[in-house]
Amino acid sequence: MPTALITGASGGIGAAFSAELAKRQHNLILVARSADKLQQLAAKLQQELKVQVEVIVQDLSAPGAGTAVFDTVVKKGWTVDLLVNNAGFGDYGVFVVSEALEEDRPLAKQLTMVQLNIVALVELSHLFLQGMRQRKAGSIINVSSIAAFQPMPYLSMYAATKAFVLSFSEALWAENKDLGIRVLCLCPGPTESDFFAVAEFPKAMASSSGQKLVPATEVVRDALKALDKNESNVVTGGIPNQIIANMPRLMPRELVVKSIEKVFRTKEE
Repeated sequence: MPTALITGASGGIGAAFSAELAKRQHNLILVARSADKLQQLAAKLQQELKVQVEVIVQDLSAPGAGTAVFDTVVKKGWTVDLLVNNAGFGDYGVFVVSEALEEDRPLAKQLTMVQLNIVALVELSHLFLQGMRQRKAGSIINVSSIAAFQPMPYLSMYAATKAFVLSFSEALWAENKDLGIRVLCLCPGPTESDFFAVAEFPKAMASSSGQKLVPATEVVRDALKALDKNESNVVTGGIPNQIIANMPRLMPRELVVKSIEKVFRTKEE
């Protein structure tokens, strides 16, 4: 029975991956910082789907957290066949504004985002990919976003980190595809999760965006279909998200980013 390690497994897309992979008879290693949520999910999946579920409580935004997770897996003697790098978060707002407004995003939060969205993902990919290359088998799913395909004013750091994930993942796909190793970059659009709350989106903007939130279960099923086909990336959520992802190829980049800025600007700004 294969084993999947899923980061950010306590909710949203991570929890959906956990449930779907358990249905497909994968043993699981669930990683997140919320011990209670992980334990509850682990108990539920073990009872209902009769799979083995291990829990690693770890804040992946801490330096060296990826190595700590890997060391735990090695110490326990587990072999990871599928790595799902899902942990990450966004942050809405102007990157820097005048001191008088005090509305710019805290630098510490932006650096934490880089640590979680990029550094931990790279660290885990590097460490677990070594064993996959030795076995000439294994898969990695790195969760990015449709924000990866263009600059995003007011989500500037988030979009930049997800652009890194897309580029990095596609390069790994090309380097490893002839070894029997699959690497997929998952690029969902707005999904049913805590993303908007964590990113501190204005409530009026989140409720009036008009874009339907896609169930996390649907995103996961589309991702696993793409993985089975050994695709390098997949944009989920239907035609609207396909248009968003391909828009920068068809229009001047300055026009694209100006249009996005108008959409995401709050009335106060």
